[in-house]
Amino acid sequence: MYDLFDCRDAEQLLPGMRKARQAIGRGELVVLPTDTVYGVGADAFSAPAVARLLAAKGRSRQSPPPVLVAGVATMRALVAEVPEPVERLVEAFWPGGLTIVLPAQPSLSWDLGDTAGTVAVRMPAERIALELLEECGPLAVSSANLTGRPAALDVHGAVEMLGDSVSVYLDGGPVSTGRASTIVDATGLVAGSVRPVRVLREGALTRARLREVLGDLLESDPDDDSDAARDDTAVPPGGPA
Repeated sequence: MYDLFDCRDAEQLLPGMRKARQAIGRGELVVLPTDTVYGVGADAFSAPAVARLLAAKGRSRQSPPPVLVAGVATMRALVAEVPEPVERLVEAFWPGGLTIVLPAQPSLSWDLGDTAGTVAVRMPAERIALELLEECGPLAVSSANLTGRPAALDVHGAVEMLGDSVSVYLDGGPVSTGRASTIVDATGLVAGSVRPVRVLREGALTRARLREVLGDLLESDPDDDSDAARDDTAVPPGGPA
């Protein structure tokens, strides 16, 4: 049986966060609000927990979840390189609705699924999510929904779809945007490559806003959008929140 806490109530916030931390420590799943849509999260460094997340959503290893981080320093520890244009994107849009795909740090011991050596990272603009990330470290977080159904915009939608597969639900009220994060593939910028940044999914951020920062480094072909690339709860590889 799951626990549900209304984190808008000060008397429920602290016990809710404590229960969520404990659940993550045990390799269980937690639903949390983000600034885009509700997400379902697990310890990014626990392969069984990530597998449990994918199973709860009805997804395969071919749809690895993105990773939410509490800040840029954590991102630097997870990726192999942060090219200068990505620095600009982070400065302009983090915390917020942008998920960035980069080559993963090869020394990390984790298994997010069939990532082809990449990781999709995002810093959410939501206090409950950020507090949990600061206390628990990076979380694999995908949109709180069953595959093929819309991402949950409030905790009750997440409960209806995910039920007892999740141990703790944190209710932060309806999400502020209701649109999944925009996902960009910046792997072409690494190691001196000049391949442009590709938009895998246009969501909370428009191409126009990305182009203001990237200029000609943003690929212009709109046919490159891909829903399946990464579902965020964001909703990136596997569906980010």
